[in-house]
Amino acid sequence: MAPTGCGWLLLSAALLNAKAEISITPEPAQPAEGDNVTLAVQGLAGEVLAYSWYAGPTLSLTYLVASYIVSTGDETPGPAHTGREAVRPDGSLDIHSVLPGHSGTYILQTLNRQLQTEVGYGHLQVYEILAQPTVQANNTELVERKDTLRLACSSPSPAEVRWFFNGEALPIALRLSLSPDGRVLSRRGVRREEAGTYQCEVWNPVSISRSEPIKLTVYFGPERVAILQDSTARTGCTIKVDFNSSLTLWCVSRSCPEPEYVWALNGRALKNGQDHLNISGMSAAQEGTYTCIAKNPKTLLSGSASVVVKLTAAAVTMMIVPVPAKPSEGQDVTLTVQGYPRDLLVYAWYRGPASEPNRLLSQLPSGNWIAGPAHTGREVGFANCSLLVQKLNVTDAGRYTLKTVTLQGKTDTLEVELQVAPLA
Repeated sequence: MAPTGCGWLLLSAALLNAKAEISITPEPAQPAEGDNVTLAVQGLAGEVLAYSWYAGPTLSLTYLVASYIVSTGDETPGPAHTGREAVRPDGSLDIHSVLPGHSGTYILQTLNRQLQTEVGYGHLQVYEILAQPTVQANNTELVERKDTLRLACSSPSPAEVRWFFNGEALPIALRLSLSPDGRVLSRRGVRREEAGTYQCEVWNPVSISRSEPIKLTVYFGPERVAILQDSTARTGCTIKVDFNSSLTLWCVSRSCPEPEYVWALNGRALKNGQDHLNISGMSAAQEGTYTCIAKNPKTLLSGSASVVVKLTAAAVTMMIVPVPAKPSEGQDVTLTVQGYPRDLLVYAWYRGPASEPNRLLSQLPSGNWIAGPAHTGREVGFANCSLLVQKLNVTDAGRYTLKTVTLQGKTDTLEVELQVAPLA
């Protein structure tokens, strides 16, 4: 009668045949967790009385999964039996709903009628269904050449890792460093080229899982600050503008984020926080050096550009514009002078022709003005030659004359007809 159970195992230790011809092959070859797997046996010789399966590196009772008597079909579980294993009559081992813990070395020991044993070895690798990994960043908002990029792929599984940048497989360039396990991506002194979305993917032969994208922003600049006019770079040059015309200057730079803008005229800040500056009704008062300062609130860097804006030669032609154009009785009106001489010495306003009895007022280079014979007490002069007439009445309508004298002694006379609408 053949020994059963553990008795024949003790006997087999003395009769172990060193030359094993048995082969063990898992079916399927690359099972995933939850699959049913068969460790198929080939190369059995002679009439086999019993099988013993071990899940471990040695023929130790600790690793015994089950023993099987061929003649009776009796199967005896061992210490390593998990409740999922069953031995077939042909010696193969079925494992139901395998787990990653079933991975490892398996040994089959057979006993024949001559009480000789044979041993076969096999290996089972059970691949788990991978959970979605996550990408963790030390910071998602970095400053170029100052901060370090560090992205870590977090996954509970010891699977292979690959990285994706903006949805495409990321070839690890020289500027990027990858940890030996492929799970940490880093870059000292991050560059703007590294800005974008990153994902990591874990994979094994039966499962792939990719993380949600994480967006990385790299702040830089401002660089190459320039002033444009009509899409043409004007930085450092002189722009000549016709009298009373309009001009728009644009401030551009390479920057992330969009910088904050400050405009200045001749060093004096203007109330404008936009990337463009509109100059309308060009006059001598608007001539000078225009400077745009771009400030990046993230990098704390700034840059500037300047242009000189001047009137063209045609700007010497003066023009008087009543504001409002058609005032009513009781209103104030300003006879605004545009294009007055920049080298002005003195000017005088007259009510009617330019004669002394009609003189309203005159102004000297000191800025003080002197009332003339026709002054009513309602007229005020300004440094730009303009004249304010307060609390109009219908008798104020008519011709007004402006006479200017430059430092070179050049005299010009200009007239305007004022209309005053009577009250209804």
